[in-house]
Amino acid sequence: MLLMLVSLLCCVHAVKSCLQCDSRIRLLNEDLVLSASSVAEQIEIQMICDHAYVTYRETSLERMGVIDPTTLYRARTEYQSEFNRFLNTDHSGSLTFDTIQMMEKGRKILEKHLDIFIRDGLCPNTCGLLNQRVMDCVSCRYMVYICPSPSGQQDCGEYPVQAEEGGQAVLNCFLPWHRLLLGKPEYHYSWAAGVPGTKKLNESDFKPLVVTDDSSVILNQLHVDEQGTYRCSLQGNGTVFYQVTFFLTVNPLPVETQRPLVTLPTLPRGDKYSPFQPTEGLLVVVVAMVTALSLAASVGLTVVLG
Repeated sequence: MLLMLVSLLCCVHAVKSCLQCDSRIRLLNEDLVLSASSVAEQIEIQMICDHAYVTYRETSLERMGVIDPTTLYRARTEYQSEFNRFLNTDHSGSLTFDTIQMMEKGRKILEKHLDIFIRDGLCPNTCGLLNQRVMDCVSCRYMVYICPSPSGQQDCGEYPVQAEEGGQAVLNCFLPWHRLLLGKPEYHYSWAAGVPGTKKLNESDFKPLVVTDDSSVILNQLHVDEQGTYRCSLQGNGTVFYQVTFFLTVNPLPVETQRPLVTLPTLPRGDKYSPFQPTEGLLVVVVAMVTALSLAASVGLTVVLG
């Protein structure tokens, strides 16, 4: 009768917690119960485990009562490591006392990882809407946890972007919590031409640019007429989860100024310093020089031959 009672206690737990949603943890605890040397000790250890499950459940419910797969994996692996160390320890004293300590250590492990999850992993969206997949620690079933935008709207700000004409601009609207969204949402880029921020824009002013799985787009070889208001929205199944606006200003290149041609002033005709003398004057000078040289040569030859 006692053995049948122990079997029932091992198979059915009155309560569940985040940690007990992992079947490997349940099997570890059941193996611990069955490892007791007597039926009476098995019952006592099972009662300790059942009480621990109650405290685990309270710890879970105090922390939103949900957990994500990554946190459950981390808590389970640390619990398994401690549990294996516990099983390999020589329990020369009271096994029940050591079991109580082990169960309390498991509760602290669960508490630590849930605190980290609540602080960093659950609803990390500071703006925008997040539908997050988590596990309910009571039913051990996955559910959708809705994280509304703290600001009450999906618009997550406006950002100025400067670029040079002929250059490029990178628009990126990714945030880490986008990876947690259910399904396969896509980034929808659209734009409205004109100097950004000069007038209020309506929805009809925006023209579709691209729909992509990538969070960023690169605009190359920019022209001045491509400046304007660019919008990125993360959408899925008709729902807008997140939206940002970029004010892109394209600065034109400076106009190159050509150097004026420098013209030298023309000297008056006949100027004594000008290398360009009239043709007639130059001819007379040349003839006179040739005649003088000829006479000098004749005189020289006469003297020599004389």
